[in-house]
Amino acid sequence: MNALVALCHFCELHGPRTLFCTEALHPPSPSPSSQAGIPASGDRDRDGDREGEGLTMRANSSATQRGEMCEGCRSLPASHPGFVSIDDETGIRFLSHQHPRQPQLFSVVRQACVRSLSCEVCPGREGPIFFGDEQHGFVFSHTFFIKDSLARGFQRWYSIVMVAMDRIYLINSWPFLLRHLKLTIQSLQSTALKVFDSEQGVCPQRAVRMNSVFSPAVFPHQRSGNAARSLTSLTQHPNLWASLHSSFSWLLKACGSRLTEKLLEGAPTEDTLVLIERQTEQEEEMSCWEGAEGGALKSQRHQSESELGHDFLCDDAKFDELPGPKFRSLRHLRQVLGAAEFRQLAWHVLMGNQVIWRGAHPGLIQSAFTVLKSLLPVGCVRSVPYSAQYEEAYKCNFLGLSPDVPIPTHVSSSEFSVLVDVSTERNFQISAVHDDDICSLYQFTISSANTQPTDRGPTLLNKLEVALSNENLSVDVVSHCLLCLKEEWMNKVKVLFKFSKVDGRGREDTQKVLALLGATGPGEEDNVRLLKFWMTGLSKTYKSHLMTAVRGGERSPSQ
Repeated sequence: MNALVALCHFCELHGPRTLFCTEALHPPSPSPSSQAGIPASGDRDRDGDREGEGLTMRANSSATQRGEMCEGCRSLPASHPGFVSIDDETGIRFLSHQHPRQPQLFSVVRQACVRSLSCEVCPGREGPIFFGDEQHGFVFSHTFFIKDSLARGFQRWYSIVMVAMDRIYLINSWPFLLRHLKLTIQSLQSTALKVFDSEQGVCPQRAVRMNSVFSPAVFPHQRSGNAARSLTSLTQHPNLWASLHSSFSWLLKACGSRLTEKLLEGAPTEDTLVLIERQTEQEEEMSCWEGAEGGALKSQRHQSESELGHDFLCDDAKFDELPGPKFRSLRHLRQVLGAAEFRQLAWHVLMGNQVIWRGAHPGLIQSAFTVLKSLLPVGCVRSVPYSAQYEEAYKCNFLGLSPDVPIPTHVSSSEFSVLVDVSTERNFQISAVHDDDICSLYQFTISSANTQPTDRGPTLLNKLEVALSNENLSVDVVSHCLLCLKEEWMNKVKVLFKFSKVDGRGREDTQKVLALLGATGPGEEDNVRLLKFWMTGLSKTYKSHLMTAVRGGERSPSQ
């Protein structure tokens, strides 16, 4: 990652100072110039290292001569070579010293240090904040306090800043950076707190200050002796800077490898946008959990983690390891259930009704959900793979239940749900069963209070059944056919959403649009229900972008 991490300190005598920084140096690419007698880039890097060390030594020596450097402002001696770590996989070198090796970075880090410890702070002066611009780079800063028995207010102010030129990358890394920087900060604070408690036990400074005589003439001399304590003295950590070098180097490496660029042909699909939004929400929730304290919050965290386990992203892989036979594809499910029963079940899925499977084998039920969920956009899927109690339809449209769970009366009598009971033979052993034996070892009973015919539409289901019944088409071809059908109808959903929800057109105009989209005619009622249900699966990004564009278009004529 093209970024730099620095530890900064607010000295009571000299103001904001950079204590320690770590930067990543990428290996040079081979060039023909090295064969023509021009110095190799590796030699230039070594010269740059010596130049960076010279910059640090000049800064330290000049500041010392001016009396603007104390022990609290210095981390490594001017003669210290610094720390170097090399990533064997990528060849990237991580260098750590008090100041960056390049003069350009020196001013950038200096400005980030001053701003993080002066004007760019969050309420309470302790916590994360983001600031910056295109010229001087963007900064993720986390300010915190370290206990010191000799300091004013018994604490000193520090910050850890990450400077990068890529604003989007840095913002997307916010939850990751916050989570791991908190661990480093908490380690420093806990170590310093032990030293603080031991010093206070020997000589309580509060009582000493209350009993001391205060005068303006003596106060500067009293303060000068207490302002020069280094972070090493506050924590009593013999290998503090080496430890920080390891933490900062790992942070740069991990932060650079967790997000990768992927070339996409055309605009991202709605499924991709929804998955990105869900992943972002999960990272934000994880960040909130790690910052929370207390037993009640921990119990809420475990509950939320179990709910996340039911998410579209992670439940498939979790249940793939369960023993027993499983459904492999939509065609396999259709062959097992029968054409009529499969159409009834698929119709309920596409209409947004709650699909309930009840049986003793969660692996089989989950495989059925995995196959059926491919009929819907990702944003329309809310799944509880296997539960010991009934969950309402607003929580999930795919629900797996153990065989002894009763179905409430209002659900069994509702036309907006379908129940699939899975029964097995008594002498059934999971280990001896293959996928081809599902028909002989399981019995499937489908029941629903729905009285509407399911053989007319929707049009998507009619086309899908034609593809499934054609044995000349492989499973992969059918999957691509379903993907094209979903994209076709998702585009129709976007047009209908723009026309009805954003523009607010009337019923007659909406009917004309439905005719233009090919949603009228046989199965018109089912097509409209499908479009309205799929409209709930649109991503927040698309809706926000559409509303912003419409409002901007409304304002432009008046302007």
